[in-house]
Amino acid sequence: MKINKIFSLLMASVTLLFCACQPIVDSESLSNTTDVAGVELVATQSTPGGNKITLQMATPGITGYWDYNLGRAFTDKIEFVYPIPGTATFTFTGTLGKEFFTKTVDVQVDVLDNPLDQDWYDLVSEDTAAGKTWVFDGGPSPDGKKWWYMSPPNDAASYTTAWWNAAGDCCPPVDAAGSMTFDLNGAANFTYVSGPGAAPQVGSFVLDVANQTLQVNNANILGAEEPRGNPNGLYQIISLTDTEMILYVPNNGGGTGWTWVFKAQ
Repeated sequence: MKINKIFSLLMASVTLLFCACQPIVDSESLSNTTDVAGVELVATQSTPGGNKITLQMATPGITGYWDYNLGRAFTDKIEFVYPIPGTATFTFTGTLGKEFFTKTVDVQVDVLDNPLDQDWYDLVSEDTAAGKTWVFDGGPSPDGKKWWYMSPPNDAASYTTAWWNAAGDCCPPVDAAGSMTFDLNGAANFTYVSGPGAAPQVGSFVLDVANQTLQVNNANILGAEEPRGNPNGLYQIISLTDTEMILYVPNNGGGTGWTWVFKAQ
């Protein structure tokens, strides 16, 4: 009898030990609440063809964010004034539940009937389709002025400090006599010319008014030769007026800051 009890206790212990070693499986799993086709994106304009736009993701249970080309909005609904005439494509990225998706909506902007932030006019002029051309505020030969120079890193407030006044003292960039033009003729267009008679290089740009940055894509700004420029094309705006634009990079390929001073041509 005792042997039977001991055997029973032993078997019970083995059973408990076996159960304790089994992984706990969560029977719950993520599932999609709809498919991509079921996600409703709504775009409205305050006036027909106007540039004040509201974007809304109208499907319940979907979370994500809008990329509205001027920035990102981590919300279902956003209203903004768009600066570029033509067909604009806006993207919503979100999750259906167990998988991510992207979906776009197009908006046709025919007229800029709502005024833009002043920074846009300062950068591209009041005639946004024609645009504005910018050149270095100095040179193209060394002239003692500060218009392309090494600055302390990671400190935009010290941009006026020239650790090395490269262009002013001895060594202007190879494109010191060049130009760059920003316009909104159907898109945010950026045109770089390295010097008189040189072939233009065309790219695009993003002006982030809220964060005071200028992103240049598929082209260089003047004086972006390595290691002074920024391979990512992102520059911090120190000053932007109708006649002056000062850009700064906090940490370039050479491990320092760098400052550019431009003037409207």
